[in-house]
Amino acid sequence: MPAKGRDRTVKRGFKEDFLDKVSNREAKIAVIGLGYVGLPLAAAFARKGFPVVGIDVDSKKVESLSRGESYIDDVPSEELRSLPDFRATTDFGALSKTDAAIICVPTPLNKTQDPDIRFVMAAGQEVAKYVHPGMLVVLESTTYPGTTEEMLLPMVSHDGKLRVGEDFFLAFSPERIDPGNPVYHVENTPKVVGGVTPACLEVASALYGSVVEHVVPVSSPAAAEMTKLLENTFRAVNIALVNEVALMCDKLGLNVWEVIDAAATKPYGFMKFTPGPGIGGHCIPLDPHYLAWKLKTLNYNARFIQLASEINADMPRYVVGKVTDALNDERKPVNGSRILVLGVAYKKDIGDVRESPALDIIRLLQGKGADVVYNDPHVPELELDGEPLRSIDLTEEALRWSDCAVIVTDHSDYDWDWILQHAGLVVDTRNATAGVGGRARVVEL
Repeated sequence: MPAKGRDRTVKRGFKEDFLDKVSNREAKIAVIGLGYVGLPLAAAFARKGFPVVGIDVDSKKVESLSRGESYIDDVPSEELRSLPDFRATTDFGALSKTDAAIICVPTPLNKTQDPDIRFVMAAGQEVAKYVHPGMLVVLESTTYPGTTEEMLLPMVSHDGKLRVGEDFFLAFSPERIDPGNPVYHVENTPKVVGGVTPACLEVASALYGSVVEHVVPVSSPAAAEMTKLLENTFRAVNIALVNEVALMCDKLGLNVWEVIDAAATKPYGFMKFTPGPGIGGHCIPLDPHYLAWKLKTLNYNARFIQLASEINADMPRYVVGKVTDALNDERKPVNGSRILVLGVAYKKDIGDVRESPALDIIRLLQGKGADVVYNDPHVPELELDGEPLRSIDLTEEALRWSDCAVIVTDHSDYDWDWILQHAGLVVDTRNATAGVGGRARVVEL
């Protein structure tokens, strides 16, 4: 029976009470998972006057937040300390006193590139212990279509003993956080919401509508889950396309940046994407695999996704090839060369290194015997395969020391004119030095 058919006789009281609490800013909100998605969302609700409790299993995060110290750039410490009614805890017992529980935990891939929903399941099990009449449960973690109804619903409904849409409410609303984006944030990014029943959709839409400017209701949690995967698969495939165009232009002796800029002058039918050293972050490298995995269970081979993944995953190796050729032109082997990697975050002006192509580039260069160091004003330290690395100071001496500087992340902090004045050889994977003069020899992607 379709999900909509489950709302035959919605029990009066629970839905109306929830809507009244939202309208009066009295609904108590729990956000489970206080990372790049959960913390900005919790802050957004707190700014609107809702009492919010953030729950995370990482005691260090909770201790930091309790001191008023944020570890997320999008939620500065000053703002965190000014939130009127926000607290953090590791105690899931706090759910017993909340009206809504929003799950924002990681959904990585395992070693075989299959979905790993252990964190979702663990969070769901905790919510199930404390789910109570009138409570709204929302999953925001990116996952494959069907997860909310097939995995989470039986858990939080206690295998149907609690009636969804009557005793409690369940929905999926995909996160749309873009770390470091100066324009789009929680409040002004449209929010897709899919409820298990019409009543579930209504209460979830009301809650998010109190915070975001525009709510986009869809017919089911699966439609909302698929929406998120389409968004990031679209990006992954188009990035793979321009990355392959970069390889083609290299073989044809053409400047890929010139070609892309020229194509972008077309006022219709073209959307500009740019090549790079690979793709990073939690979404684009991972989300398409969730969709491909789900389709495998239906005996369908998602060929576009697989091809895009192969092209994007091979870009770090292509960059290392560029470094090797550039050094060879200077009669230097990679083995023993001193390489300075500029930027290790997966994109500019943030400190997030999740799935960053810089990490693969460093690994590959080290594997060839290079002496590799890095500088990143947003990432003072990181751990690579169990080994700690620290960002070095970017000085004239550091640039002169390096046999090759590799621009992996084009942070706004970098002074490209100054860098090209003091470096000898630069491999630029981001077109950061376009139009910049200097003594350095620049090799483009």
